[in-house]
Amino acid sequence: MRGLPPELVLPLDRSVPTPLAVQLADGLRDAAARGVLRVGHRVPSTRSLAEELGVSRTVTAAAYDQLVAEGWLGPRRGAGTYVLATSHVRDLLSYSSEDHARGEALIDLRPGAPCTEVLDRRAWRRAWRRAGDLELATRPEHAGVPAYRDAVARLLLHHRGLAAAPDDVLATSGTTDGCAEVIALLAADRGRPPRVAVEDPGYLRATALLRDAGAEVVGVGVDDEGLRVDDVPGGVDAVYVTPAHQYPLGARLPVARRAALVARARDEGLLLVEDDYDGELRYDVAPLPLLAGLGPDVTVHLGTTSKVLTPTLGAGWMVAPPAWRERVLARRRATGVRPPPAGQQVVAALHADGALARHLARLRRELAARRARVVDAVAAGGHAVRGDRAGAHLVVPLPDGAAEDAVVDEAAHHGVHLTALGPCHLDPAVPRACGVLVGWAGPTAAELDDALRRLTTVLGG
Repeated sequence: MRGLPPELVLPLDRSVPTPLAVQLADGLRDAAARGVLRVGHRVPSTRSLAEELGVSRTVTAAAYDQLVAEGWLGPRRGAGTYVLATSHVRDLLSYSSEDHARGEALIDLRPGAPCTEVLDRRAWRRAWRRAGDLELATRPEHAGVPAYRDAVARLLLHHRGLAAAPDDVLATSGTTDGCAEVIALLAADRGRPPRVAVEDPGYLRATALLRDAGAEVVGVGVDDEGLRVDDVPGGVDAVYVTPAHQYPLGARLPVARRAALVARARDEGLLLVEDDYDGELRYDVAPLPLLAGLGPDVTVHLGTTSKVLTPTLGAGWMVAPPAWRERVLARRRATGVRPPPAGQQVVAALHADGALARHLARLRRELAARRARVVDAVAAGGHAVRGDRAGAHLVVPLPDGAAEDAVVDEAAHHGVHLTALGPCHLDPAVPRACGVLVGWAGPTAAELDDALRRLTTVLGG
C-alpha cells in the first residue's frame, strides 16, 4: 500500500455493523499506538487510500477527520497529513488497564485538572442549596444568569484588572464553547472558512475545535515570551492566543507584544480571541493587562471556572465588543442554544457569601507551594524547568523526541501519567521543542508527593 509500511494491514469487513470509517480509524489508531506508524510518518491522501482500499473517499476522509480531532494525525500545510501521536500511548493504555484490574491507578500529573482538594465542601454544599432554592425559570436567559454575570464582572475587576460591567459579560459553557460561537459568526461574516492563527506548540483541543468549525488553522511559533507576534502571517482573520500562561510552554506574553498584537488587529481588521488560560493563577507578580483591556474593540476575552473550581459546573464567560455580543445573542435566540444555568447559579452563590474569593486565595497558596515541590523534585532528577511561576503546570525540557517518549513510558511504568510536549505541535516535520508537561493541581497532596518521588527516580534514571 503506497505511503504505509508494508507490514500494515487494514482489513475492512463490510459484513459487520461497524461503519467502515470507524473500522479504518481503529486500524490506523492501533498502528500508531503500536509504533507501526511513527511520528512524522506521512500517511496517504484520502483519495489514494480510498483507491487502495476500494472504498469511497468519504470513508477515508471521515476516518482522518476523527484521528485529527483525537490528535493522532495532523495536517502540514501544502504537504499532506502526518502522524502526531507516539507509541508510548500504547504503554499508557495497557498499563492503565492492568492497574485498574489490580484496583490501582496512575497518579495523574497531566495539566488541565483543578485542585478540588482545597475546595471548602461546606461552602460548596451551601451554594448548591442556595441555587436549589431559587425560583424556577420559565424563560431562558440567553446572556446568562444575571447574578452570575455580576459575579464574573467583579471577578474580572478584582483578579484580572478588567473593568467590565455585568452587561458586558455573556455566560458560556466554557472557553471552547465560546470560541466555537465566535468562529461560527466569523465564518458567516467572511462567507468562507476563516483563517485562524494559533500558537505552535499550542492547545490541540482548541485547534481541533477550530478545524471542526471549518476554520483553516495556521501555526505561529512560540518562544520564552509567548506568541511571536511578528510571525503572524498576513491574511489571517483571527488570532487565538493564551497570553496569561501560554499552553503548553508556560510563557507570559509581555506588554510590548500585547500592544503590538492589538495594533496589528486594528490595522489589519483581525479579531483577537484571548483564552485566559490560568489567568487567575500567578504566584510572583500581578497579572499583566488583558488583551481585552488593551484592545476591547478587537478582542473577544474567554474564561472558565473549570480550572479554578471544577468542570462539573460547565460555567465560563465571554467579554466581547458590543457588536459581537449582540450577534452572539441573536444567534442564541435564533437557535435556542444557551449555556445551562445551574452551574452559573452555584458560582453566583459562592461569590455572594465571599466563598469564591476565599477559595481563590487558598488555591493560589496551595498551588504555589506545590509548584515549589515539583521544581525541587525535577532538580533532584537532574533537570531544569521551563515556564513562568504561574498556572498549574510546567515543562521539563528534554533533548529529543526519543528522550520524551522514554520518560513518558518510564513514568507510566512507575505509576505516573505525564503528557508529552511533542503532540502539542501542529507540524511534526519542523524542528520542535521536546519535553514533558508536569501538572500538580489534580492529585491530592499525598498523591503528589508520592508521584514526585517516582518522577525524581524516572528523571534521574
